[in-house]
Amino acid sequence: MIHREDRGLVAVVRMEHGKVNAVDTELLMALTQEFREIEASRAKAVVLTGTGSAFSAGVDLFRILRGGRDYLETFLPALTETVQTFLTLTKPVVMAVNGHAIAGGCIIACAGDYRLMADGGGKIGVPELLVGVPFPEMALAVLRAVAPPQHIQEMIYTGRTYSPQEALKRGIIDELVAPDELMDRACTLAEQFGAIPSVSFRIAKRQLRQPLLDRLEHYKQMDKEIIQLWASDEIRAAIESYLERTLGKK
Repeated sequence: MIHREDRGLVAVVRMEHGKVNAVDTELLMALTQEFREIEASRAKAVVLTGTGSAFSAGVDLFRILRGGRDYLETFLPALTETVQTFLTLTKPVVMAVNGHAIAGGCIIACAGDYRLMADGGGKIGVPELLVGVPFPEMALAVLRAVAPPQHIQEMIYTGRTYSPQEALKRGIIDELVAPDELMDRACTLAEQFGAIPSVSFRIAKRQLRQPLLDRLEHYKQMDKEIIQLWASDEIRAAIESYLERTLGKK
């Protein structure tokens, strides 16, 4: 499901979960556990990447439909917990976006401290409203913290997925890299960030992330409403319609 390889003092974590690293409860729990172990390890920084043509193609919508409310009761809190783990990790987290980072995959990428994306055919964006599902507060808060104000509404309302060049212009990613240089560049940056005195980096990260974490804590009660909405007949019908339009099945 995930594979870890240490390159010196950089922990490289690779998602290897099916063809497109679809986000489900099991993947989220594995990521959270791995990052907690890295926090306690000698590693100075982390690189997170995907496999093949996908960083992560987003939430497993078929699993949402099959599992219903019971599954959502575990999945949405697990998503929030994973993102908060990335945001509060005291070590630098570099996201090496090797390909498609869609919806939940985009949110995971945006929870890193620095985002590199392979300059290839991958797309990144948040088509949640095209699917018909409401955004969890956590997802919107992360996007607000990353995307410039002049682009956030376009991202959310249109649901567009952007090429790497378009994503760079909109501030969703920080740097484009040739695909065959992505991991070397990500590890070099992780080493550079990891060489900063840990107390200085930890304070800077907390200063940058605390407003986002405060917002998540303030709106935590909204998660219950979001679970109820995702489990509703209306949203289930919207998901089924989206899957039929895009994949020809539901």
